[in-house]
Amino acid sequence: MSQPPITDAGDRIMKRRTSPATLPALHPRFRIVCGKEIAFGPGKADLLELIAETGSIGKAASRMKMSYMRAWTLVQTMNQCFNKPLVLATHGGEGGGGAELTETGRQILALYRQLETKSATATQITWKKMQLLLWSGFNAGSTGSKK
Repeated sequence: MSQPPITDAGDRIMKRRTSPATLPALHPRFRIVCGKEIAFGPGKADLLELIAETGSIGKAASRMKMSYMRAWTLVQTMNQCFNKPLVLATHGGEGGGGAELTETGRQILALYRQLETKSATATQITWKKMQLLLWSGFNAGSTGSKK
């Protein structure tokens, strides 16, 4: 029985962890590296999307099943690696704290998602050729073992 795709508020299909018996898929992943730091990548893009959605680093971290400290460290790394900060955070108080993406943060996130989309399109011909070379059990959707 197949499960419906997971979608977020923007109706973008989100990745679901699946069993090894599912058909193979291509998932290109890009990382922007500055020196020894990963300035931006798929996890940081997801974190930015959730910060924009929730208005909170803590809530975004919770949704990603990571600690607040880990999320805060990722935000600090991003903010240090770009000319301008990607996230502005306010400290808690009577009304609680919050976080929001800056214009630079929104631009970087949009450009990164463009990079993902364009790379998927650019690799389709090669990916189709590779699929033909994969174990035929995958191509047929078989859950049997490879002999």
